[in-house]
Amino acid sequence: MEPTTERPLPVQGDAAPAADAAHAAQATAGTGHPPVRLLFPALILVMLLAALDQTIVSTALPTIVGELGGLDRLSWVVTAYLLTSTIVVPLYGKLGDLFGRKIVLQAAIVVFLIGSALCGVAQDMMQLIVLRAVQGVGGGGLMVVTMAAIGDVIPPAQRGKYQGLFGGVFGLATVVGPLLGGFLVEHLSWRWIFYINLPLGAVALAVIGAVFRPRTAHVKHVIDYMGAAWLAGALTCLILFTSQGGTILPWTSPQLWLTLLLGCVSVAGFIHEEQHAVEPIMPLELFRHRTFVLSSLIGFIVGVSLFGSVTFLPLYLQVVKGSTPSGAGMQMLPMMGGVLVMSVITGRIISKIGKYRMFPIAGTALVGVAMVLLARLQIATPLNQMYIYMGLLGCGLGMVMQVLILAVQNAVEFRHMGVATSGATLFRSIGGSVGVAAFGAVFSHGLSTRLEKVLTPDVELPQPLTPDVIHHLPPVLHAQYLDAFAGALHSVYLAAACVVVLSFALAWLLQDIPLRKHQ
Repeated sequence: MEPTTERPLPVQGDAAPAADAAHAAQATAGTGHPPVRLLFPALILVMLLAALDQTIVSTALPTIVGELGGLDRLSWVVTAYLLTSTIVVPLYGKLGDLFGRKIVLQAAIVVFLIGSALCGVAQDMMQLIVLRAVQGVGGGGLMVVTMAAIGDVIPPAQRGKYQGLFGGVFGLATVVGPLLGGFLVEHLSWRWIFYINLPLGAVALAVIGAVFRPRTAHVKHVIDYMGAAWLAGALTCLILFTSQGGTILPWTSPQLWLTLLLGCVSVAGFIHEEQHAVEPIMPLELFRHRTFVLSSLIGFIVGVSLFGSVTFLPLYLQVVKGSTPSGAGMQMLPMMGGVLVMSVITGRIISKIGKYRMFPIAGTALVGVAMVLLARLQIATPLNQMYIYMGLLGCGLGMVMQVLILAVQNAVEFRHMGVATSGATLFRSIGGSVGVAAFGAVFSHGLSTRLEKVLTPDVELPQPLTPDVIHHLPPVLHAQYLDAFAGALHSVYLAAACVVVLSFALAWLLQDIPLRKHQ
């Protein structure tokens, strides 16, 4: 027997009943309305927790390995969270549409907090990896349901300024995560990277429970379990392929290409299942929607650009400029500031003029220019000049990321808002995973090729080649290594610039659909 649960009413556009319009107006009567004034900071906090846990662990990994061992499984501390949080994104979107976003968001927060607490008491590397996967099951829901929740209480015409703040928080967390992780490890313990989530998450949970009042109605539901299984298999294979290719496994490995083949089979199975499911996880009709397809493709490329940049810029600062890990994090502030400021400004302008198409076009152009400038970085490039390049990159990203979510939410039917939001977010997450893996392969190949040309066969570089070890190389060898490093970095950002050109072309195809005044 199918249970009865809460679900947002399938209200759309100007045809909404007068009562619903009055309800939306009452719930969104500016930022001065107490529930919105309390709810929005709680949603921001939830978004911050989810985004931080994608990057905060990176600076603590050496310390964790020193205590728990398991150096050979080190990368899985990050990959386990990324894998599960990406897999569950479309599931949470669908569950939010079926059950109502309040209960689904509360459940995601609880799972995330349980996973965080258990990660903090892990006794060996395998335990930590498994528990990070549990934490990711909750973390994937935090990000997508918070963005969809804004759609429940804020009409599209006013949603831009709120979505802009979300974009700023995402950019802030991406850059500040490694810096905060390093601070906690240095002054407390690596376990506090996970414990710090508990009081913050508890506050957010309490506020959301008290003031979040989404519009709901009782409906029967059917969960597409087979679709979920096929989707999980497809995303697992894709992320394993991109994270292991060229690093854990060589590109010639049969095992690696078998993983990709299984992923393609899973995609075919998912498409077949969604054609016949009563309540599909990701309705295929969304892929016939121009705005959704374009926003997802552009978001994928933006994810590639964002995570690829955040991965290699701190590396350049530590290896070439001699910065400490925490110092490199501080030097990334121009990029974070660009994302934060431009996300907020863009959101407010969109809410005022009611149009958004120009911003992805301008933003992708700015990202492309920044990538070309970063491809020209030299060993002697002044830091002030690099800050300008990073600021331009941040401004470009800030003009694109959350605008795409707004465009999708404004274009689709209200009953598909959650799953459409999660779909657009999913493609950006996959883009980040692919970007880090692909750019990593380009960088490693470029560095090794250049070193082979300049080093004689009798020269052997010390291992592991950390930034500190590089700084203590003999002067001639040090100069040769930095030249090769800078050249490899040029290849990465030139490749990124070429990819961004595609997103710029796609942005011109977006349609400026007038923002709805209510749900």
